[in-house]
Amino acid sequence: MNSDIPKLEDPAKLPLYCQGLTRFFTEGGRRLEVLRGVELSVSPGETLAIIGASGSGKTTLLQLLGGLDKPSAGRVQILGQDLGSLSNAECGQIRNQSLGFVYQFHHLLPEFTAVENVAMPLLLRRDSISDVQGRAETLLERVGLADRLRHRPGELSGGERQRVAVARALVTEPAVVLADEPTGNLDHRSGLQTLELMLELKEETGTSLVIVTHSGEIAERMSRVLELEGGILREVITPDGVRGAG
Repeated sequence: MNSDIPKLEDPAKLPLYCQGLTRFFTEGGRRLEVLRGVELSVSPGETLAIIGASGSGKTTLLQLLGGLDKPSAGRVQILGQDLGSLSNAECGQIRNQSLGFVYQFHHLLPEFTAVENVAMPLLLRRDSISDVQGRAETLLERVGLADRLRHRPGELSGGERQRVAVARALVTEPAVVLADEPTGNLDHRSGLQTLELMLELKEETGTSLVIVTHSGEIAERMSRVLELEGGILREVITPDGVRGAG
């Protein structure tokens, strides 16, 4: 167990909580343990960075936290609901209602316009058609893309595509956004703009933000920093003795 990770008393009230999270793979008759008993509590509105070397299991952890993969042992709870106790359909519903995802590569649907991509999570949630369009357009205007609403991903720059992806992740006002190297495919300026945008929007919605990153500059902007090493997640202590970077 990772005893140095602070835990709150009532996980049922947390946007995101995991306990004893373990993931291993079998390769050539050998067992490869990627995660070992990971524990994590994310408070409402908290910003958190997960750092670690390439291949340390950061993306695997994010997939487990988002219900995109199943742990070998342990559990993940979103707003008190244990993902392991849900059917695939129920888990998908939780993802669409309570989680947002931002990836290094935008994963926008190429045949749809920017506004249609942002509206997609709302449509999957079966929100009112009359409400969906307005909300998607308003959020795209908020991220500086008022003149790009009808453009398809191929007609947008890399930074613009990532802004659409951020808007799509936050349009449902999720409890948690999970971001996997969201600035990793952008130049330095576009990366910082994307980070600022995510932080501004999450403040407006009260969303918690968990970012996997190699960037020390991004990690320093988060309220807590955790490092994944040898399958174990530990809180980083900064030189001044403060936990995390906030």
